[in-house]
Amino acid sequence: MTKRIAVAILAVLTVVSGVSQTRTGADRDRFIGAWRLASITGPDGKPVTTNVPIGMLIYTADGHMSVQLMYPKSASTLSNDYVQNGYEASFGSYDINEATHTVTHHVQGSNTGDLLVGKDLPRVYRFGADGRLVIKSARPDEHWSATWERHRP
Repeated sequence: MTKRIAVAILAVLTVVSGVSQTRTGADRDRFIGAWRLASITGPDGKPVTTNVPIGMLIYTADGHMSVQLMYPKSASTLSNDYVQNGYEASFGSYDINEATHTVTHHVQGSNTGDLLVGKDLPRVYRFGADGRLVIKSARPDEHWSATWERHRP
């Protein structure tokens, strides 16, 4: 009987510690909150210096995310998989894998409709010494990156 209790306690502790690591990892905690776009590099990997968008990225503690970027009027015709008429917006849920430094956005809604809805978008992330969050595509054919800083009222 004592052996069964010990095994049961060990099983419960294993499950609880696994949930704790998934839900309250150090990086996950750092993601939570509102971020303002500080800079962005284009598909060529070079910093965008003209038609620079403004943007906000939000991660909630319960696993939801939202991102919005708005390009200046001079770039209002810009359209691609992520941007429609100079505007990018998507929302959904997210998962973080601290071991591989990836965050995956599970898109539930987007202004580009079927191009992104239902897709999982893996992103590589890193936190700079200055507290900024750098996110780039995990796809080898995409070379953009976005640097975010904490939104301060």
